[in-house]
Amino acid sequence: MAQVFSLLCSPLKNCLVNYLSVENISKSYGERVLFENISFGINKDQKIAFVAKNGTGKTSILNIIVGKDSSDTGQVVSRKDLHIAYLSQTDNLDAEQTIEEAIFSSDNKVLKVVQQYENALINPDDAEAYQKAFDLMDQHQAWDFETQYKQILFKLKLEDLSLKVKNLSGGQRKRLTLAIILINKPDLFILDEPTNHLDLEMIEWLENYFKKEKITLFMVTHDRYFLERVCNEIIELDQGKLHTYKGNYSYYLEKKEERIAIEQTTVNKAKNLFKKELDWMRRQPKARTTKSKSRIEDFYQIKEKASQRRDNHEVQLEINMERLGSKILELHKISKAFDDKIILDQFDYVFKRGERIGIIGKNGTGKSTFLNLITERLSIDSGKVIPGETVKFGYYTQKGIRVKEGQKVIEVIKEFGEYIPLGKGRKLSAGHLLERFLFDRKKQYDFVEKLSGGELKRLYLCTVLIQNPNFLILDEPTNDLDILTLNVLENFLLDFPGNLLVVSHDRYFMDKIVDHLFVFEDKGQVNIFPGNYSDYRAYEDSQPKESAKKEKIVEVVTSPKKEQLSYSEKQEFKTLENAISNLEKEKVTIEKQFVNDEVAPEKIAEVSQQLQQIIDSIAAKEERWLELSMKKEG
Repeated sequence: MAQVFSLLCSPLKNCLVNYLSVENISKSYGERVLFENISFGINKDQKIAFVAKNGTGKTSILNIIVGKDSSDTGQVVSRKDLHIAYLSQTDNLDAEQTIEEAIFSSDNKVLKVVQQYENALINPDDAEAYQKAFDLMDQHQAWDFETQYKQILFKLKLEDLSLKVKNLSGGQRKRLTLAIILINKPDLFILDEPTNHLDLEMIEWLENYFKKEKITLFMVTHDRYFLERVCNEIIELDQGKLHTYKGNYSYYLEKKEERIAIEQTTVNKAKNLFKKELDWMRRQPKARTTKSKSRIEDFYQIKEKASQRRDNHEVQLEINMERLGSKILELHKISKAFDDKIILDQFDYVFKRGERIGIIGKNGTGKSTFLNLITERLSIDSGKVIPGETVKFGYYTQKGIRVKEGQKVIEVIKEFGEYIPLGKGRKLSAGHLLERFLFDRKKQYDFVEKLSGGELKRLYLCTVLIQNPNFLILDEPTNDLDILTLNVLENFLLDFPGNLLVVSHDRYFMDKIVDHLFVFEDKGQVNIFPGNYSDYRAYEDSQPKESAKKEKIVEVVTSPKKEQLSYSEKQEFKTLENAISNLEKEKVTIEKQFVNDEVAPEKIAEVSQQLQQIIDSIAAKEERWLELSMKKEG
């Protein structure tokens, strides 16, 4: 074993430390085989994304890895004492606990120290208890930890720690579970769609957090920018086989295309050989020699290879939708509020033919409400919503589809329409539309109750599209869709000639589909931006940062505690000043080494990492110092 280990390590390379190995696992439900004999490993510091079609068992594989489900064959072997944290689609939070109790109920030793310190702050008269808690904070180096966990809660908008879990929305529960996992810093993160229920600001923060932190990560996500910027490896389950790509999403796309081209060449060669061998099989003599029997066995292998085909669908449709008139949709000074919460304030907009508009904004700013207002599912408080006479809305909501018990997939869609008219008198039938969205002929006659969550979303999309609308409204259409389905949907929407209005936190999808944005702000304000999401981010990043700094200071000032510093906080404040000063000196010393070429080439990576750790520590301590200084001034 020692010899093998030494081969994996060298002075110039990091040691390859295996955390977990998945060995020949399989899973079936009756006759339905999800996957067979799947094997792969997860090593320390890898950030791996697992990519596959919906319904092929991604979540089942995650559940098997963490022991929530069993495999029909094989095993999962993990390193002794490996701490794994799993973010699943469902949580196991205690409904009666508060957010604070849920956070502190973990087994994290440092968190217990922080809890003891915070309890001591509540009782400042007990000097002995405070001193003991203060010393423990120093002993466990918990000051940075406390700052980091409070920052995590702030970024995930979980500031009111007194709220009970049973009173949280589904999105808040998901964010709380994510916060608990991030705070506890496990050896291995297993995450199932971590960006669901996060707004764009939270997603970008989480993306940056995973990018800079030295963590080990195995996740399922359909967020392609997340894949691009966070992952250093992608494992794809494609038609029952695993393919590994040592790179990010762009690398994966490039190499997958090369792989498919090679596979297609192999299939074409096999088809040509199959024709020759088929001719030989027809002419073969009745007496079978050993040689001819071997050739017959080879023939059937060639036949199997020649019969392979990919389920990729290139969507190039000339949709012949009902013509839009000159008036599309007019919004005149529309306003809406729920009690004191203003959703829209005197909003004006006149839609033009063929516009493709994306809607972005923080959770709770009224994006879905806006869609319900313009489709008149909700009444406005004042103003006018005037749709054109020729407008036919197709509205995909987050609520999903209601189906009758015992219905088959094809029966569901035919209730909404038999076909979509195309150019030159052609038609796209309901069955062909389902095929475009990856429901093969066999799947179309399955009962709907057998479909996965992602497959139900696909079916719902098809019921909206088969009605041949000329104004499509999509509210988070990318949730629970796999990457292959997202590509199909994007191609369909790129061919769609009508108006498009879409709410989505999928930045890649928005960049590809929309040409300008409605940016929902607080207090009912909506800004109109001429460009896609990346254009908007570039614009925002180019703006002066003073306003952002002011907002941050306001957030600190309006935190729950506004009283003067307690004795312990005064001590902490002095400690922070000294610590920041010492770290700044260390930073300058290391930077001088780089300027003067004093760092040996083989040490550059190590020293760079050391410098980054110092910079991160300074940032964390400065944030806590700012919080205390504002309180001191208050």
